[in-house]
Amino acid sequence: MTFFKKTLSVKQLLLAAFTIAVLIPSVIITALTFAEARNALKIEIEHDLKSRAIAAIDDIDRMMFERLQNVASWSQLEVMQDSSIGDIDKRLSTFLADLKKNYSSVYSGLYVIDENHKIIASSEARLINTPLKLSARWNKVSLNGSTLNLYDVRDGKLSISTLIINSNDTKHTYYLVADFNQQQLLQVLNHTITGQSAVILRDEHLHPIANTNLLVGSSFYQTIHSKASSQGFQNFKGLNWQLEIIKYRSDALAPIKQMGYVILGLLVMTLLISFLIAIPVAEQITKPISKLTIFAKNFVSSGVQSKPPEGGPVEIREMTHAFTSMIADLEKSQENLTRAAKLAVVGEMAAAMSHEVRTPIGILRSSAQVLMREPQLSAEGKEVCGFIVSETERLNKLVSTLIDSAKPRALDLKPNDILSIAKNCISLLQAEAAKKQIRLHFELSADSNVDKLVLNIDAEQMTQVLLNLLLNAIQILPEQRNVWLTIMPSMDYAQIAVADDGAGIPADKREQVFEPFFSQRAGGVGLGLAIVRQIIQAHHGEIFVQESAQHGAEFIIKLPN
Repeated sequence: MTFFKKTLSVKQLLLAAFTIAVLIPSVIITALTFAEARNALKIEIEHDLKSRAIAAIDDIDRMMFERLQNVASWSQLEVMQDSSIGDIDKRLSTFLADLKKNYSSVYSGLYVIDENHKIIASSEARLINTPLKLSARWNKVSLNGSTLNLYDVRDGKLSISTLIINSNDTKHTYYLVADFNQQQLLQVLNHTITGQSAVILRDEHLHPIANTNLLVGSSFYQTIHSKASSQGFQNFKGLNWQLEIIKYRSDALAPIKQMGYVILGLLVMTLLISFLIAIPVAEQITKPISKLTIFAKNFVSSGVQSKPPEGGPVEIREMTHAFTSMIADLEKSQENLTRAAKLAVVGEMAAAMSHEVRTPIGILRSSAQVLMREPQLSAEGKEVCGFIVSETERLNKLVSTLIDSAKPRALDLKPNDILSIAKNCISLLQAEAAKKQIRLHFELSADSNVDKLVLNIDAEQMTQVLLNLLLNAIQILPEQRNVWLTIMPSMDYAQIAVADDGAGIPADKREQVFEPFFSQRAGGVGLGLAIVRQIIQAHHGEIFVQESAQHGAEFIIKLPN
């Protein structure tokens, strides 16, 4: 923005904007504030009405589910079969009377009627042999193997009926009828009312079922409406009822009028004191922005991330934090791209040499298999041949793994005993370690006393991880040293440590050892530890290196249980 052809600073812009703002008529500001507050309050009221409507219709669904379930379960009781043997005014009527008494004011009457709507058993003995007048049926529900019919409200009651005895089984057809007291619905509706409001419950055809006292003389523009439809309860799909709450706008928005007067008074006071704090506020805002600008310029020019500026308003601190995070993400993305490029080179190299490697591996495996068939071969020889067969198979799969290094294959996760895998790795490398008089030790943590430790892992790839770590230690250590493979189980994860008593790894190179093509061993390619970390991360674990208790190197693996 320019002012008289002169570019303004952020500080000058803030002061200019504030000066213009205070010149706006206070009446307009108050009116806009009042309108926004009124709209926000209206939305909040509508949300509140919607929430109460949903809660009320949910209560009604639950209540109707219980009532329908009661009738369905009663109809299947053995006592209901008395209607087929003529015992219609004794045991069955007594049972219905007890039910009505137990449910207090829930049911106004319980009846068993025949196909002509004649009462043959009732919770009130005086009604036996009299006709039961039911309104038109307006809904049908299937519940627990029973079909239940609901009828229009009559005399403040909702009637529910279901079949007891089918005419195919006896000479007559009988029904159980329950009159549900409408006051139960009205209680739910009355609990929903606050202030000057009304609640209406309608059926699927929008005919009123129950309502509180409606507002007198109200029109659509004078009220706020909110509706909620039946959603059902458990396996009960509901009755497609709809509940509507109506509230007077004047009553709902009364607090906003009082707020308008308060806002007007506060605005006048604010205009008087704001000028006193405008300059320091502008200074507080612009100074952190200037620091952040300098921080960004230094990073762009030198590429070195310095300490980010501190202080300022919350928004400025959040912007600084977001900018710092963006720089960290950029650096991490650059590292990931470099690592991905290296792994892609690994895949290309492995693809080029796969034929040359797999051919001798296949010859070795075939030769070992032929030797194993020799009857004069000793047991130790057969064991060695078995090692050759298993290791050549593993090497063949390792070539495939290298080819797919940029696209690792999916894990074959199964429950496997990590102790057995670890002991097998120690056995495989004993001969290699003996050449340099290196002693391999397998240990469990002092507080562990287990024979098996089953984890959900890929046994083949985990074998590759342990062999790689142990073999690295054997190759880099001088003669007559020690390597320890220690497993420490815990509640949340299993920890595997491979430690040695060699020279160790300098602290500034401990993260680099997992990068492709980084190696501290003469003749090393630097791929082993990169593949190890790739496998561990695929298992949702973590691996890091630290100084061992013997001042050598110690690789720590943590795998989730």
